[in-house]
Formats: sequence, C-alpha cells, structure tokens
Amino acid sequence: MRTLTDEEAKKVVEKLSKYIGDNVRMLMERSDGTYCFRLHKNRVYYLSEACVRHSVNIARSNLICAGVCFGKFTKGGTFRLQITALDHVAQYAKYKIWLKPGAEQSFLYGNHVLKSGLARITDSTPQYQGVIVYSMQDTPVGFGVTAKSTESSRASDPGTIVVFHQADIGEYLRCEDTLT
Repeated sequence: MRTLTDEEAKKVVEKLSKYIGDNVRMLMERSDGTYCFRLHKNRVYYLSEACVRHSVNIARSNLICAGVCFGKFTKGGTFRLQITALDHVAQYAKYKIWLKPGAEQSFLYGNHVLKSGLARITDSTPQYQGVIVYSMQDTPVGFGVTAKSTESSRASDPGTIVVFHQADIGEYLRCEDTLT
C-alpha cells in the first residue's frame, strides 16, 4: 500500500469533484480524524491515518484491502469511481436526483434514468454533472451523470434520458467477485 502520486491524486480529486465539488476537503479533514487515500493493486482506498499506521505491519502480498475502496485505475490510467464509495460521497453531494419506485428498480438493473422515472432533481443542476441517485426514501442507490440540465429536462418528453447510469448498489450482486 503506497501513497498516490501527484498525477494519481489529481485524477482522484477531479473525479470526486464531479460529484461533491469543493467538499473533497471535508472528506479528508473530518472531525473524527485525518483521512487519506492509498493505492494498493490499482485500487484506491480511503482510510484513516491510524489504519494506515496499522497496515504497514502487514506484508503487501498478504494485504487484501484496508479501508473503503473508492475506485480503481484502469489499464489506460483513468480513475473509475466504484459503488463502495457511495456512502461517503453521498454525505457531501452537491447535486442529487430522486427516483420513482419503478425507475429505481430499472436503475438498479443498470439502465439509464428516463424523465418519466424522475421524481425530483436539485435546482440548477448543469448538463454532464455528476449526481447521486436517491430512492424516494432518501437512500442513496448510485451514481450518475446528467444528460440534460434541470431546466431542459423539465421541458423534455417522458421518454428522454435524463441521467446516464454510472454505478448502482445492484453491482454488489452483479459483480460481487470483482468488488473489494
């Protein structure tokens, strides 16, 4: 487990900024201690400094994971946010959408969100902005990217895609062998 290089840290912060904006600082400097990102086997983990100190006593070959997996770097070098980061990212989200129950199930199967399934959306959400997708019970169910701004989505017809699917909690079942 090692610290991120400057380039890797920049990619992680850019991706998180799409969803939580300037609140990335709040993610790192929490009231219960200082947290950091560490890289292990192309996966980025979010953990406390105390956990980092304990994990250095374990050999790299024996260490499976430490902390919460926030995402991974692909072979091409891009950073992909994983669903395991949802609970932490949802606390600081700037833009949110809420789904109707029928659209929630469709989203959990990996489909995009249509205008007909949209219950609420944060005002003044720009186009191609990262959003956290919630159920009507205010439970975060995934990540997405808006296909249209709030104003243009209100004027569109019910069959139009409003949010592109990125990740959802259904991945815990569909991809349980690859999530760590």
